[in-house]
Amino acid sequence: MSSKLNKKQKKQIDVARKKIAKLHQLLGYARKQPDDPNEVPRLEAEIADLQQQIEKIQAEG
Repeated sequence: MSSKLNKKQKKQIDVARKKIAKLHQLLGYARKQPDDPNEVPRLEAEIADLQQQIEKIQAEG
């Protein structure tokens, strides 16, 4: 991984990390109150997708 990320890439990573943090919070609520059985897997999939996006951006940098 190169440490040479441009401003756009850094911003994309920052936004993705903030989304992940929010999704982790929602995931915790969904696990405590399982109203929708599809909610937990959907949130986990979203988190995984965002983590892959971050890794891809870092690999490009």
